[in-house]
Amino acid sequence: MTRKLLLTIAGLVVVALGYSYLSYSKPLKLGPNSSSQQQANISSIVNPTRAAKFDYLSQNGNSSCSASFKDSIVSMPDDSRLRGSCCSPMSPHRYSEHVEGLKKFKTIDGQNIAEIPDDPYDIEAGLAQKLMSYYDMELTPNDQKAYDYAMENSSEKGPCCCKCWRWYVYGGLAKYLIRDYKFTGEQITELWNLSDGCGGDEEHQH
Repeated sequence: MTRKLLLTIAGLVVVALGYSYLSYSKPLKLGPNSSSQQQANISSIVNPTRAAKFDYLSQNGNSSCSASFKDSIVSMPDDSRLRGSCCSPMSPHRYSEHVEGLKKFKTIDGQNIAEIPDDPYDIEAGLAQKLMSYYDMELTPNDQKAYDYAMENSSEKGPCCCKCWRWYVYGGLAKYLIRDYKFTGEQITELWNLSDGCGGDEEHQH
């Protein structure tokens, strides 16, 4: 074998080894839907039962912001479920914060109302139908002030970030609670903030 050929082979080996080193030394980037990243997110939820539910809801959601989805709710069986977030992927931090916050909210005297969903990412279609029917309810001028206060002071400036099915469900819920249980604007504001099912974690960059 000639010296020239040996040098050529040696050069190719060096190139190949260098390429392999650069390829495998790069950090692995996980995509947003990778199972490893998902499991890391879920592990941030301390409660095992809640973590398992988050895992299920975040991967099996049927919720949509579309008008067609909103319109389809009325024909769903009562025991069907509206699951998952609407606009952005579910955040484990916000999910845990919302569910725990609603649990505490309902322990306060006068706020343990059956119609308030315990989990804004998992709502019975029958309850959604009932609450949507309250949306066009006319309030007294004094009650309207409470509703208007929540519209002005809630994080999304309304029941949801857009006029999807959640807007009408939680808007109807607010009117029902104001009329029948004399909820204040401050109470509705807190309830809407805890029930924000849009998804994402933008407001919680601690």
